[in-house]
Amino acid sequence: MENFPETCLEQSIKGSKKISNYVVASMLTIGGTGFLLASGSSYFGKDLLPMGSPSTLIFVPQGLIMGLYGIVGSLMAIYLWSLVRVDFGSGFNSFDKNKGVLIISRRGFFKELVVEIPLKDIQAVKMEIKDGFNAKRRICLKLRGRKDLPISGGSQPRPLLELEQEGAELARFLEVNLEGLTT
Repeated sequence: MENFPETCLEQSIKGSKKISNYVVASMLTIGGTGFLLASGSSYFGKDLLPMGSPSTLIFVPQGLIMGLYGIVGSLMAIYLWSLVRVDFGSGFNSFDKNKGVLIISRRGFFKELVVEIPLKDIQAVKMEIKDGFNAKRRICLKLRGRKDLPISGGSQPRPLLELEQEGAELARFLEVNLEGLTT
């Protein structure tokens, strides 16, 4: 979080350019290519892979099924590499007291999404903390007449102390209450 003169606060949000996405996309690329080469080896009767002997597989059904796995794996890899390339979900939150507006900007696939909300509509800063298998730790804004608006990144759960400090700083800046510190 960067503090400008006490009238502006800007938060940058990380997108899909994360090490975990690079690792998973690489694994999908290698796996999809491997299955496609195994399928091709089965069809042409030649070993296209340096290990094993996939040319001995019967094309129908084994080679065909491997080809389908290869197509699905490759399509998933292309999708994930596309997300990483455009840095999907990255952006910023800009709180401007002079203009009385919150600007939320996120990068989408084909265009940047920008939402403007009047600061007077913000009732409280709310922390959502859910531990367990599908852990969720995020900061939301409680808005008048609308659903809660999540403003923190949707990536890995952050340490509770870091989240609490960010929420408290934002609540102080906006001069509203901080809610939801219990788990």
